[in-house]
Amino acid sequence: MVLQVDVLGPLRARRDGVEVALGGPRQRELLGRLAAARGRAVTTAALVRDLWEQPPPGARGALATAVGELRRRLEPERAPRTPPRTLLTTGAGYALRLDAGALDAARLEAAPTTAPTGPGAGDGADDAARLLARLGATLADWRGQPYADLPGREWVLAEREHLGELHARATERYAAALLRLDRSAEAVGVLDAHTRSRPWRERGWADLALALYRERRRGEALAVLRRARALLAGELGLDPGPELVQLERDVLTRAPHLDLPGAREGDDARVATRGADRVVVELPPGESGRLRTSVDLARTLAYAGGQNLAAAQHRRLEAALAAEASGDALLTARLLGAYDVPTVWTRSDDPVAAAAVVALTRRTLERLGDRAGPALRARLLAVLALEHRGTRDGWALQAALEAERTARTLGDPVVLLLALDARFVQSFQRPGAAGERERIGAEITELALRHDLGAFTVLGHLVRLQASAATGAFADAERYARAAEAAGDAHGSPVARMLTAWFWAMRTAQTSTAAQAAAAYRGADRELSRVHMPGVREGLLPLALLCLRLRHDRPRPSGAGGRRDGTGRALPDPAADGGWGPHLPWVEPVLALDGGDPRRALRLAGALPEPPADHLREVRWALVAHAALRLGSPELAGRAHRGLSGSASERAGAGSGLLDLGPVGAWLTRLEPLLR
Repeated sequence: MVLQVDVLGPLRARRDGVEVALGGPRQRELLGRLAAARGRAVTTAALVRDLWEQPPPGARGALATAVGELRRRLEPERAPRTPPRTLLTTGAGYALRLDAGALDAARLEAAPTTAPTGPGAGDGADDAARLLARLGATLADWRGQPYADLPGREWVLAEREHLGELHARATERYAAALLRLDRSAEAVGVLDAHTRSRPWRERGWADLALALYRERRRGEALAVLRRARALLAGELGLDPGPELVQLERDVLTRAPHLDLPGAREGDDARVATRGADRVVVELPPGESGRLRTSVDLARTLAYAGGQNLAAAQHRRLEAALAAEASGDALLTARLLGAYDVPTVWTRSDDPVAAAAVVALTRRTLERLGDRAGPALRARLLAVLALEHRGTRDGWALQAALEAERTARTLGDPVVLLLALDARFVQSFQRPGAAGERERIGAEITELALRHDLGAFTVLGHLVRLQASAATGAFADAERYARAAEAAGDAHGSPVARMLTAWFWAMRTAQTSTAAQAAAAYRGADRELSRVHMPGVREGLLPLALLCLRLRHDRPRPSGAGGRRDGTGRALPDPAADGGWGPHLPWVEPVLALDGGDPRRALRLAGALPEPPADHLREVRWALVAHAALRLGSPELAGRAHRGLSGSASERAGAGSGLLDLGPVGAWLTRLEPLLR
């Protein structure tokens, strides 16, 4: 038996690769606290202090009970009265003993995150390649905020700060290795996301500017440095350090040392000419055909579904970046536009890769200028809108609209379908747009059926399913669900049934008991686990179970004595089903209220950002409304009312086709007394 514990994101434990059900929140916090000790013993007194804000009189007994339950879950095969091997009792407390490399946080701590110093310091090419492989594996462990699903207790905050710092250093050294290996285009993608999430780190800004400069994007490099200067001064009251100041001078003067010596030597591509502002790389014979084949394979992998989806996305990006490195903007554009794989969800499965595709597409459009014909330009604009989804950025919506306008003049069904898909994902910028999505879905379906384009036929039915469910037209939604399943079966796509399984679970939640609905949702989650769609799946099951509980208007159950539904069965506890993922900020106030801490709930709710413009926006606003009603807060109620009012004729969350928090109009009515 191999047990792994992961804390770089929502807490989880896996035994032989299969996730372990850890039980309730107390067991999860206990495991997290012991994991934070890295194998050292933690005293009972420290555990009581760290797991309870105000320890009750029986806290030590409750701790012992939690230890026993967690042991049973971590070592289910352990015979009675045999000593535990993982969660050990020490003289004054407990310790979690794992095999070497079985804790992701320990792997991050062991990663080489500090650059060499002294004479001759720096990674050679071979060292950089080895470093890239090692750090790449380490960074792949990062799934988001450490201990994301645990309350923000003092020890959790300290761990998040410590691990976040290590992750930042690892990311920066990974990017430095990319730069050393003349892979600056990839470094741009990594560092762009890094500087957005950690804008106070000067190292990230400096390397991003250098990467852009080496990509012959001198103007963007200068813009990055000036943005860093403005941010540091405006938000932190700091002057940029000497490195940033000198780098700006060097970029302005095109200092020779900024270019990598011997750039691209040993690559399959060959440097033909190097001028002051550009590098032209000639592809060897047959290379452009190989890259086109690579994108064709990526498209095939994506249609096959399963775990191939991640490979498909990365293969597509690698091929396009290789084309860009050759200096052939037209080939780059064709490779980007050839990946005509539809999407039906507004959260990306790989935000870093998506951001890299967007940046590459924008650069390519700029470089092509008038050389991009209407069809190619429409494809590239659709790529921009499809990859930059779930936001309120007007330029992405405008890209979708221009792509559609152009595509309607071309007579190419695939280009028009891509543009309509882009219109669909960007329609979430406007609340209450189910009618618009129904029209888009109807046109996608008709066009795809006429031209026998199976993947887009599935897309059209799923879009119509979501639009119908949003307005409560469930008979129509059921008809579209069956049509999507039939189209998916006919064209060999497994994704349709994995998504409709969630729709049928939602229908069970609307018509059956909480226990039956919870079982249906867990079955749907098992189906969805067969494809690589973290943008959909991450945090979805706990959120669906929370919506189920709130629809039954019950507080969270506490153990066997918790509240029950109309059949006498205990209502599900979503915290027992894994991490909340991106939904955590909107769930935390509800959890704080369940834990009897209204002050913390009000503070958390008051600090909430505007929800993303995606399928679940109304669910997040309904959670804010729920917190406002329990807190009796007019200010919070007003914010929730404004957020929901644009969708008054729809149902909160049902437009996802996955879960439902009831009519938005009912939430607005419940909020109104607080607004008087």
